[in-house]
Amino acid sequence: MAMRAAIYLRVSTEDQAREGYSLEAQRKRLTAYCKARGWDVADVYVDDGHSGRDVKRPAYASMLDERQSWDLILVLKMDRIHRNSVNFTLMMDSLRAWGKEFNSMQESFDTTSAMGRFVMDIMQRIAQLESEQIGERVRVGMEQKARKGEGIMGSGHPYGYDIHDGGLIVNEEEAKVVRAIYRLRTEGQSLQRIADHLNSIGVRSKKGLDWKRQSISRILRNPLYCGCLRWADIIRPGCHPAIVPLEEFSGVQTHDPQSPEGVA
Repeated sequence: MAMRAAIYLRVSTEDQAREGYSLEAQRKRLTAYCKARGWDVADVYVDDGHSGRDVKRPAYASMLDERQSWDLILVLKMDRIHRNSVNFTLMMDSLRAWGKEFNSMQESFDTTSAMGRFVMDIMQRIAQLESEQIGERVRVGMEQKARKGEGIMGSGHPYGYDIHDGGLIVNEEEAKVVRAIYRLRTEGQSLQRIADHLNSIGVRSKKGLDWKRQSISRILRNPLYCGCLRWADIIRPGCHPAIVPLEEFSGVQTHDPQSPEGVA
C-alpha cells in the first residue's frame, strides 16, 4: 500500500515576494515529488500569511487533527513547518508517538533513518538561529527608530486612536472612554470596578470584547495617551495628539503603585 502524504504549504507575508516560495510553486514541486516517490497525496494543507514561529496556524492544526488520514508530513523546506527548534521537537515527538513520518523535500531528509533524524535536528537549529538573528536586527532597527523619533514603532491599533496614513488620529468616541477611565482612576476607582462599569453600560474594547482589569491598566500606563511614544525603556514625544493632559497621566502613575512608569 502506498504511503499517504499530507502536503503542508506555508507562506508568510515576507515570503510572498520571494521566488520559489509561492503557494503554487510549493504545491507543484511537492505533488511532483509524491508522484516520483510513489506516494498518494492524502490532502494539501495551506497556511497563507502565517509565521513559522506561530504554532497556532489553522491548516497546521487541522492537519494534526486529521492524522489518521495520512502517514507522513511532506514540506518543501523545514522552515515551512517550524522556525523554532522547541516547537519542531514537540511536533516530532508527537509524530513518533503516532507512528508517523516527516519528509523535507529540499533538504532530502526524512525520519526513516537515524542519520536523517540527526541532520534534520541540526538543520532546524540553523533555521532557528537565522530566525533569531532576524529578530535581533528588527529590534535594533526599532530602537534606532525610537531614538530618532520616527513613526509609531509598530504600536498596533490602540484604543482611542485610528491609524491614518501611517500615523495616529483620535477616535473621538473611544477617546471619551479613555478620558473617563483616567477620571475614574483619579477619583480612586479600582481597575476592576472601572472595567465592570464599562461592561455594564455596553462599552466594548477595540476588538468588541469585555473589558478586563489588565486592559484598563494598559491604558492607564501607556504614555501614548499623553502624546508620547514608548519603545522598551525609551519614551519620547510623539507626533500624534494627546487624549489626556500630561499632568493627568503623570498623576495616575504617581498614585498608582501598579503603574510605576511616569513621564518626566
